Amino acid sequence: WLVNTGWSGGGYGVGSRMKIAYTRGLLNAALNGDLENAEFATDPFFGLAYPTACGDIPADVLNPRESWKDKAAYDKAATNLTGLFEKNFAKF
Repeated sequence: WLVNTGWSGGGYGVGSRMKIAYTRGLLNAALNGDLENAEFATDPFFGLAYPTACGDIPADVLNPRESWKDKAAYDKAATNLTGLFEKNFAKF
């Protein structure tokens, strides 16, 4: 499992730190099997699957794009980040 323990809702100065209660809730759900039968969606930029619901955790926390007020800024940042990943992995 990949869990965001950093920023949500935008970059530094715009977004905010991920609430520890959300991190704990996601980790507990993953470890106790609550996500085994969950419905998942796929992130269009990274191809990662994320649960569409998980207990009391808000849906916008599960889908990072939804946590950003400026969706165009998210798309731009995600596109840039995927480019950085591709450039880095080209070495291998």
